[in-house]
Amino acid sequence: MAITSSWRAYSDSKAMRASAIKRGTPRGIGERLIEFSLTGCGLLSVLTTLGILSVLVIETIPFFRQVSLAEFLGDSQWTPLFAEKHFGIWPLLVGTLMTMLVAICVALPLGLFAAIYLSEFAKPRTRQIVKPALEVLAGIPTIVYGYFALVVVTPMLQKIVPGLAGFNALSPGIVMGIMIVPMISSISEDALHAVPNGLREGAYALGAGRNATIFRVVLPAARGGISVAVLLAIARAIGETMIVAIAAGQQPRLTFDPRVPVETMTAYIVQVSMGDTPHGTLGYQSIFAVGAALFVVTFVINALGHRMARHAVSS
Repeated sequence: MAITSSWRAYSDSKAMRASAIKRGTPRGIGERLIEFSLTGCGLLSVLTTLGILSVLVIETIPFFRQVSLAEFLGDSQWTPLFAEKHFGIWPLLVGTLMTMLVAICVALPLGLFAAIYLSEFAKPRTRQIVKPALEVLAGIPTIVYGYFALVVVTPMLQKIVPGLAGFNALSPGIVMGIMIVPMISSISEDALHAVPNGLREGAYALGAGRNATIFRVVLPAARGGISVAVLLAIARAIGETMIVAIAAGQQPRLTFDPRVPVETMTAYIVQVSMGDTPHGTLGYQSIFAVGAALFVVTFVINALGHRMARHAVSS
């Protein structure tokens, strides 16, 4: 009986809402406006992505009419602005991945331990103070990080690391890692905080200590959210521009030594976009090819992170 009356009430309210919209009442007009606004916001994001993709495709096609895909993926040199031109993307790609790996090696332990402290050890009052203070790092302009890496971190590292050049991949990678610590800590802390307390209580009931409960129960349960945080931080590090443009050296070379100058994909785009390269030349068109490669890399990482997030929610 109760179910029948509840269903009738739901049906009546639904019918009243439909009739209100049809009659053009203020409530119906307001709901229609909200619906159109939300739909427009969703379509705007999709259209923006399609617009960016179309610009990259249109501008990249003339480049690949003159440079073969085999040369783009097979050559080990990148000198499109020199007299002897080479268009191998690997020096830029390796430089980008090397600085990203340094950043992740710095940010992952710091961000994860900060998340564990905030979720499992900090008192509520301390958490309300420490978490916003930690997230202030994300609000510092990246150009400030770049000059900090160049004039502070690099001279300090030169006293410790032998053979470290004035421009290198190590210093901007470390500073970039400090910059993305809030991203990893914030998302990981939310993932740890979402783990049901029943898992912790069950571990305590079986005789596990606090540290064993955190590292053997809570962390494995939150691995989906932590993995998403790491992938988003990787995408952020790959797309970083000003830090590597200032402190990495802008010298494209295929090397795995972080002590020497390198150039990333974003730094090359900045270099060409400064206006010294004539519009319409092959060197100018190369920035769109590099941008397309960067788009593919970040798209794959974001798609992987989205899939892992869905898997974590379903499991």
